[in-house]
Amino acid sequence: MYTIEEFDREKTRILKYIIYKKRSENEIRKKFSKEIDENLLDDIIEYLKQANYINDVEYIKRTINNFIALKNLSIKELQYKLISKGINKDDIEDYLYSNKEELEEYEINSASNLIYKKSSTMELEEIKEYLIKKGYKTENIKIAIEKNGL
Repeated sequence: MYTIEEFDREKTRILKYIIYKKRSENEIRKKFSKEIDENLLDDIIEYLKQANYINDVEYIKRTINNFIALKNLSIKELQYKLISKGINKDDIEDYLYSNKEELEEYEINSASNLIYKKSSTMELEEIKEYLIKKGYKTENIKIAIEKNGL
């Protein structure tokens, strides 16, 4: 068992970690599992989830929006990045499914940007292969190529 003082002290430490940069539940567990007793950590995480400081579904939304604003990625790459953060696959799938149209449009624009960038140094077939390796859907690559007038 632990004291209320211990709970508050460790909760404050974890809160500082979360407030500095939003984290997934898994990231918090990894960071503090060796330092904080498992039962205490479970209780703090449960408390912070109820207080909505930890919300993996919100985390997915925010992370994807950041990637969309900053990077050219395929939907598959977005998925892998979230999985690597320890996010539940079902939550990721649900988000991707419910935002399918917006994400498909993003993937087409992303592919289009990459085609434009790479077209000066690579042949069209090489670019297609590159995009396929990065997880872009074939139909989205075709649309992006048409968009670029190639």
